[in-house]
Amino acid sequence: MTECVDLSVELAGVRLKNPVVVASGTFGFGREYGQLYALSELGGICCKGLTLHPREGNPPPRIAETPMGILNSVGLQNPGVDTFIARELPELRRHDLAVIANISGNTPEEYGVICGKLSEAGVDLIEVNISCPNVKAGGLAYGTKPELAAEVTEVAKRHASVPVMVKLSPNVTDITEIAKAVEGAGADALSLINTLRGMRIDVNTRRPILHMNTGGLSGPAVLPVAVRMVWEVAGAVKIPILGMGGVAKGEDAAQLMLAGASAVAVGTACFDDPFVPLKVRDGLTEIAAAQGLARISDLTGGVKPW
Repeated sequence: MTECVDLSVELAGVRLKNPVVVASGTFGFGREYGQLYALSELGGICCKGLTLHPREGNPPPRIAETPMGILNSVGLQNPGVDTFIARELPELRRHDLAVIANISGNTPEEYGVICGKLSEAGVDLIEVNISCPNVKAGGLAYGTKPELAAEVTEVAKRHASVPVMVKLSPNVTDITEIAKAVEGAGADALSLINTLRGMRIDVNTRRPILHMNTGGLSGPAVLPVAVRMVWEVAGAVKIPILGMGGVAKGEDAAQLMLAGASAVAVGTACFDDPFVPLKVRDGLTEIAAAQGLARISDLTGGVKPW
């Protein structure tokens, strides 16, 4: 019966063979996971976050477990966009999946340069991380102010010849205001949620467990927040949404799709079980088949509020 379900979806005009992609920062560039199964089983891969120049990242400790997830302050360690284009992109292009490049910048100009390079290199979609600090605005994250989010979106769109998806931070008072500002600036899609800021303290040493004191919380604990925010944003904008945050099984992904997501990303769960993205895909298929749906996309926006 599951064979009757059409798993293909569209995200900002990019066709995915199924709605499950892997989240940036949790899957590297796919090489290690590709030793376990064919990457073509995935709908897409959101690559490790890229910056204009190579970054070493933050000093350790930069990962801390929590009862329902992890805190991370890796600090965007990456080889830089040019190395990605030369070494990683050709390998990814051998597989039948959408390649989504996640990018970060310190200034709008950096975002523009990276978008130009990646567009020319031939990625399918660019995911713009606006949770990083704007050095020109005193370190204030782009994603916390509508005008800053709109500014970087406009620059990205001006330099990109492929669709631009903006990744929203949940660390704001009203995420719909940021979403509307980004949509107004020309974004083709949104991804949400990024990590929630959190902190753990060693009570014996009285020091924060993370060297940078705070980090981004991901994992099962954030799923209800992600579902709520996807639902709110889906009601505020008309562009498609890639939903993420705490997805570990088909039911989790179905919640995000019912809330309004066109596709879903699996992240932290991959650290516990590298096969989770495939299990999520199969679980979603079973749910759709059990409900008599011909297309997995029929789940999107299907929630029935009281």
